[in-house]
Amino acid sequence: MKSRTKVVVIGGGIAGCSTLYHLTQEGWSDVVLVERNELTSGTTWHSAAQVTNFGMNQTMVGLKTHSIDLYKELAEDPEYPINYHHGDGGIRLANTEAQMQGYRHFASMARGMDVHFEVLDAEECARRHPLISTDNMIGGLWDPLDGDIDPAQLCQALARRARKAGAEVYRNTPVTGLTQHKDDTWTVHTEHGDIDCDIVVNAGGYRVNEVGAMMGVHHPVASMEHQYFLTEDIPAIKDAGHRMPLIRCPISDYYCRQEKNGLLVGFYEQDCKTWGMDGIDPNFVNALCPDDLERVMDVLEGAFARMPALADVGIHTVVNGPITYTIDGAPLVGPIPGKRNAFCIIGLRAGLGEGGGHGWLLAQQIVHGEAQYDTWCIDPRRFAGHTNVELTALKAIEDYQNEFRFHFPHEHRPAGRNARTTPLTPVFAAEGAEFTVVNGWERVEYIKPTPDFHPTLGFGFDEAFDVVAAEVRNVQDNVGLCEVNGFNRFEITGADRHAFLDRMFCGTVTKRDGRVGLGYLLNPHGMIKGEATIANIAASERGPGRVWYGSAAASELHDMDWLQSHLGADEDVQIRSLTNDQTILVLAGPKARDVLSSCARGDWSKEAFPWLSVRECFIGYAPATVLGVSFSGELAYEIHVPNASLYAAYLALREAGEAHGMTLFGARAVDAMRMEKGFLHWKADLLTEFDPFETGLERFVKLDKGDFIGKAALLERQAAGPRKKLVTLKIDASHAPAHGGASLMRGDAVVGTVTSGDWGHRTGLNLAYAFVDPEMAVDGNSAQLDLCGTLVEATVIAPSPYDPEFSRIRG
Repeated sequence: MKSRTKVVVIGGGIAGCSTLYHLTQEGWSDVVLVERNELTSGTTWHSAAQVTNFGMNQTMVGLKTHSIDLYKELAEDPEYPINYHHGDGGIRLANTEAQMQGYRHFASMARGMDVHFEVLDAEECARRHPLISTDNMIGGLWDPLDGDIDPAQLCQALARRARKAGAEVYRNTPVTGLTQHKDDTWTVHTEHGDIDCDIVVNAGGYRVNEVGAMMGVHHPVASMEHQYFLTEDIPAIKDAGHRMPLIRCPISDYYCRQEKNGLLVGFYEQDCKTWGMDGIDPNFVNALCPDDLERVMDVLEGAFARMPALADVGIHTVVNGPITYTIDGAPLVGPIPGKRNAFCIIGLRAGLGEGGGHGWLLAQQIVHGEAQYDTWCIDPRRFAGHTNVELTALKAIEDYQNEFRFHFPHEHRPAGRNARTTPLTPVFAAEGAEFTVVNGWERVEYIKPTPDFHPTLGFGFDEAFDVVAAEVRNVQDNVGLCEVNGFNRFEITGADRHAFLDRMFCGTVTKRDGRVGLGYLLNPHGMIKGEATIANIAASERGPGRVWYGSAAASELHDMDWLQSHLGADEDVQIRSLTNDQTILVLAGPKARDVLSSCARGDWSKEAFPWLSVRECFIGYAPATVLGVSFSGELAYEIHVPNASLYAAYLALREAGEAHGMTLFGARAVDAMRMEKGFLHWKADLLTEFDPFETGLERFVKLDKGDFIGKAALLERQAAGPRKKLVTLKIDASHAPAHGGASLMRGDAVVGTVTSGDWGHRTGLNLAYAFVDPEMAVDGNSAQLDLCGTLVEATVIAPSPYDPEFSRIRG
């Protein structure tokens, strides 16, 4: 066994084998995989192993397409062919028009990745799968490339190719410990000796947190017992002359695929069960949980109704084994938060079907620092520290119970709510607030007109449209108050803080005390990594001279990792998170200055406190730090208050606002207003797939300043010219917004992809942002937007259609 290697991958299931293989494909051959038993002896061996192209966003579709292409290549390898039923086809059923709307949107989104789904009516579903009944069904989504694969053969094929490229695989080699050294390298301790390495990858399957504990971290991954059975032969299948398509049924919570001349039928029962919460037997290897078909009887009855042939056939095998879920159902693939040179590829509940793509994207991140797609949807840092075992288990149960039910826009499921709150959460609840969730934080979405107000879930504008419009109108005409909790906030101190930030940002970094600036961070490839507000606060009794770095709530762990990883050993810079200590109250509207002046001492005039200023003060008697910034396009102030004083500040503002018609507004109003102002959303519009020139942020780039991260690559990209350009679109439709991922068409060609969409209540425009082909990025050019299956006109317009001169923000 090697004593030194570049990468050690821990775990020999699909996650580990795929990562090892793809590392060799990216040019790293000095890599090792260690497995405590035999390859595929965990969840992989009993997987139902379905391989679909369906995904909830373009990154997921892209990685699944890679899996399909790779598996097809492996199956056709004459030296080591594997069993892969490619292209049997599969149908996701639906019994509501809202589900069908979703399928039409996903078909539009997938087209941008050159993946082509069909939306079918019920009769066509039954024609393609003659064993199903059309009762209580209106249609479905057809994936022509759906299929299934042999799990053990797949992993052995990947391991074989990795070995041929120089990698090594050590079976029956349990890892007993992990030690990280001062230079951030690792020693992997095993029962057969130690391996020193630069990088460790946790691909531990359902033992993920045993490996995590060795490096002092907990991953939000829980295991669920999952049952399927194999039937005896079914004459209709035997006589069909072709393989039956796969079925996934959100109506009755089951799936099935052909297995020889019978069916494999799996269940997602409501009375489901977690597994391994209190530890896992070390001898649980190639093992299963006890059969428990009683638990799935309600789902089984639904499956019998959908496929009557099941009622007349015997069951010859029952499989009940653990599968892993994360806290939001999507895998965790990428850097481990708070650790250096440590990655994970875990929580792959559909691991066999998409594991080829996950290992591909992870290997790119390890070798190149980024993958070719923006991987935020699977990034382990998308969750903060609230994701404990108990909360993860509750969310895993909820996801399991809704396995084939996608999330609708503005759908907020109930499990694990109120995980992160502020002193104002119950106050807003008493005011009638509907809450959304941002990185675990309960954030006001809008104020309900009545306690029993529940908008219809769907992809069109819902009943909250007029409620949001009224909130926007009052912000435009008077003044509104909004809580922005969980906003990421770092306090940066030290003599070298400005020089450090100047190196991190691609543009000018404001250094003058009392001033605020906005800037963008790039990765070494010249692509957008982050967006942050920089506020320079002079020394006072509250602290030394310091910088407040503010960014999106979801970026908390991501941005801390990025900043700390670039600190020089000799730099006098300290970074401290204030995210959980302070909350923002946003005061917005033309009368915002009047309200602020009524409850805070000092001169708040335009001359004394202009736009992009920062000042420490008291709101009533609550200490606060006020920033003159706006995400709404109106005169606005961000009032940062310690949580201990938040309620006092709120009461002072509410009292001061009574004379000025102040009302509350929520996140939906904010999103609608930021669309009208041309303000972008991190990880919706600001992606690592595009540079600042392609994203329309030229004004924030200063190429004639000193060196900054990504500068050399950005200069090369500038010379090469843009591949895409971000534009603002006017959508010729009033029934629905454009949804992220939707395709823009000219004839049969996809010419762009939507990133965000919403109705602009002040402009009366249905707005969207989209990355389009450069030749289309001219005001007045148009294309057809595939809006949930309906083609509507989409016209390029100038950015910031509301107050493009920014006169209202400046007050």
